[in-house]
This record gives sequence, C-alpha cells and structure tokens, in this order.
Amino acid sequence: MLDGLLVVDKPAGMTSHDVISRCRRVLGQRRVGHAGTLDPDATGVLLVGLGRATRLMRWSTGLPKRYTGEVVLGVATTTLDAGGEVTGRWDMSSVGLEQAREAARALTGEIDQVPPMVSALKVGGRRLHQLAREGVEVERAARRVSVSRFEVAEAAGERAAPGALGGGPVLAIDVSCSSGTYVRSLAADLGTALGGGAHLRALRRVAVGPWGVEGAVGLDEIGPERVLPPAACLPGMASVTVADEIAAAVRRGKVLDAGSLGAHGLGPWAVLESSGELLAVYEDHGDGRVKPAVVLAGNEAEP
Repeated sequence: MLDGLLVVDKPAGMTSHDVISRCRRVLGQRRVGHAGTLDPDATGVLLVGLGRATRLMRWSTGLPKRYTGEVVLGVATTTLDAGGEVTGRWDMSSVGLEQAREAARALTGEIDQVPPMVSALKVGGRRLHQLAREGVEVERAARRVSVSRFEVAEAAGERAAPGALGGGPVLAIDVSCSSGTYVRSLAADLGTALGGGAHLRALRRVAVGPWGVEGAVGLDEIGPERVLPPAACLPGMASVTVADEIAAAVRRGKVLDAGSLGAHGLGPWAVLESSGELLAVYEDHGDGRVKPAVVLAGNEAEP
C-alpha cells in the first residue's frame, strides 16, 4: 500500500470522484481520498491522499487557494457558471475595466459570502447541489471568507466578444482566497456590483497552498514514482524530530509532556523520527501535555 500525496491536474469533464477512481485503478489500492472538491467543468490542482495519508487530508483542505477564470458580464445563470440556464440578461457593454477593478476591490478582504445552491455544502444532511437538482432552494447562512487578491483584466481578444451564452464583455480574473470561498459567487457578485449580472467560465485552480499546477501530474502520468511522502500533506505545520525512545511512545499513541516531545506554541505538530519519516500529528491536550490527533506508524492511541 502506498502512503502519500499526489498533486493531480484535473481535466475538465471529470468529477473529483472520477479522479479518485482513476487513482484507485492505476495504483491498485482502495484507500484514496481528496482535499477540496473541484466542479466537473473546472480544471487544476486536486490534492489526492493515498493510504494512511488520507487521514492527514483535513489539514490540506484548509490551505489557501488560487484560481484563474473568466467572468462573462451581462448574463446570469442558475448555477452561476456556463453550465446553467440563463436567468437574466443585461446590456453591460459600457462597463469599463477600471470600473470592474474598483468593484473587485470592494470584494477583496474579509467578506461574507452566501454559498451557492450548486455547492457541495450540506444543509440538513443533504448536499446543496442535490437539492438544487430537485428544484429545491433552501436558506443558506453567509460565511466569512478571505479574498486576498481579486485581479481583473481584459480577456485576450474578448473585450467586446459574446460569452459562451451570448453575453457581453469578458473579464479575466486571478483570485487568491481562503478555503471555502466560492469563485462563482464572486463572479456573480461582481456582475451585480456593476449593475447587471455575470457568470463564471473556464475556472482553473492554479495552486493549493504551496502546490501549483506546474508540479501537478496529468491523469496519464499517475504512478508510484509521483507520490510524495505523507509529510507533504502538512505544508507549513510546525514539526519536531524525536529520538528513538520518544518515537516508540509516539508509535503507541501515548499522551506526552510537551517538553519531552519538544513541542512549543499552540500546535498541531508534525512528529518525525530521525530518518525524516512522519510518525504522527500531535495536538495540545492542556496542562503542558500533548496527545495524538493522527498516528501513522504503529498502534492507535492508547486510553
């Protein structure tokens, strides 16, 4: 069984689960999971955990992300992207680039965003996109997200060209944001702020944390030699390297004194043995003690 991380460049026309199925088939193992769903029409970085590393994906899910795409002004859709039915049209041919940039700046920083009905978020135990397919719309609470960059430019050769659904001006966007941000909602909100409507197309996730598309593998390149070690699932996490005696206790999942582990700060901490192998992730347990959140090597945590 392989344990580690695959950074995959997902093509359009596949679900994230399709990618997982491909990895299972090519690598011959059942335990495969991913962090951060990509819509079928979207492309780009999908982090795939293998074997015991699937238990580390919770920390990968929260990594910041960067996207590129195109916003078609003048046409709103049911799904907020090019795959939906048209719900409204506006003449937005007079919208200027600086006007669009000013509206994008107002959507930058800490903002409250209502998840779209086509998202994978669960409400009442059911995913919103499942309800949307049944024609059901439910109230969704706004969530605080962070948009550190929302750059707008003219899409090459398309300033006055019609969009995929016969819309108006097309804008190229470059967005860096926190996990949980819906770029399609940003596109729709941009259209509203400019006095009309808009939808998103050609969405591409170009980076998740430190992992960019330039280092991602295509579906035809998936293989054991492209699997990164489990520690790659924890970029930016504080780490401690322990001696053999403490490593043995970590393998047994024992609660330890923070000092004996060498842990400082609030945690969590990636615990490595002297060879660099990831043994576990530990977290604060109070009163100067630390406990295992995930143990990769050895037995599960003891009571």
